[in-house]
Amino acid sequence: MSRPPTFTPPEGTLAYPLRTERGEFAVLDTRPTGRAKGTALLLPGYTGSKEDFIALLRPLADAGYRTVCVDGRGQYESPGPDDESAYAQAELAQDVLAQAAAARTPDEGPPHLMGHSLGGLVARAAVLLAPRGTFASLTLVTSGPARVSPSQRARATLLTDAVAAHPMDVVWEAMQALDPVEDVSVNADGAGADAVALRARWLRNNPSQLIATGRQLCAEPDRVDDLAAVPLPKHVLSGESDDTWPVPLLDEMARRLRAHRTVVTGANHSPNTDRPAATAAALAAFWDRAADRNGGPC
Repeated sequence: MSRPPTFTPPEGTLAYPLRTERGEFAVLDTRPTGRAKGTALLLPGYTGSKEDFIALLRPLADAGYRTVCVDGRGQYESPGPDDESAYAQAELAQDVLAQAAAARTPDEGPPHLMGHSLGGLVARAAVLLAPRGTFASLTLVTSGPARVSPSQRARATLLTDAVAAHPMDVVWEAMQALDPVEDVSVNADGAGADAVALRARWLRNNPSQLIATGRQLCAEPDRVDDLAAVPLPKHVLSGESDDTWPVPLLDEMARRLRAHRTVVTGANHSPNTDRPAATAAALAAFWDRAADRNGGPC
């Protein structure tokens, strides 16, 4: 579980329901003070939410980028049906295409797409479905080539079985017994999140979404060769250690994708919360290069 430094977005961030042809999605929208170089659409991971990117928003705005962070259907503040089939990966990918279209203003080019963990798998699926020119680039943040590691498959199966059998508050208490969240969880940059807010977020996830996407993490096929064939600037970013997809596996995926590779020192599975300043700097630098490759500002 990503533990954001705060659930309070930076000053100037707009929180609103993004209206799309596939329904409404809760977003945080942060814009630079001047003309934006481009827009980035950010997708959170399993059990996460748009707040996982809060610490990135101000440094990315300072670097000239507008960011739109999204709760996917059934995640935290975005509603979703009590039907596991609604959370099939293809459905979630179509949502992303609708979000990208709705978030883009008439004077903007295509957005950069970034997905963390499960969000990376959904982002990959969206890119594979998208017409050419839908996105300016793709960044996969600690999101690997196929299913998660054996230890994480065991954890995901345990969680999905628990969510299927018990109320969400009961599952939360069991999770805390195994991996307690302190009153404040401090990251490497010195900020912390309130355990009460983390519990409140958990309780607002739709159980059907958690079950369906948890199973996806355990069964995802290797689609790297398909993604490598898409003519789009690609970026693989991770911490220096990760027990969900081992770092050497991410290194090899980046080679197969011919992608730019960033390893954030001092970060683990969630560099966006572990080392947000360094992560934001790496993202902005990649997007700058992608704009140059694509022929100018996005």
